[in-house]
Amino acid sequence: MKAAVGDRLVVEGAHQGDERRVGIIVSLHHDDGTPPYLVRWLDDDRETLVYPGPDAHVEQAGARGR
Repeated sequence: MKAAVGDRLVVEGAHQGDERRVGIIVSLHHDDGTPPYLVRWLDDDRETLVYPGPDAHVEQAGARGR
């Protein structure tokens, strides 16, 4: 997984009834875009360090709205 600042990290619910979470990547810890990412979550505006699992994917900032 690779990302850039401004991309969205989408984490799907792992179990039925779990909410999908969407956040904006605000900082990278590696120049090559690999995790972990500092993410600001859109639902509560908190920032957390995230090591995305298999239930997550990145939406590139330029790809939205196409």
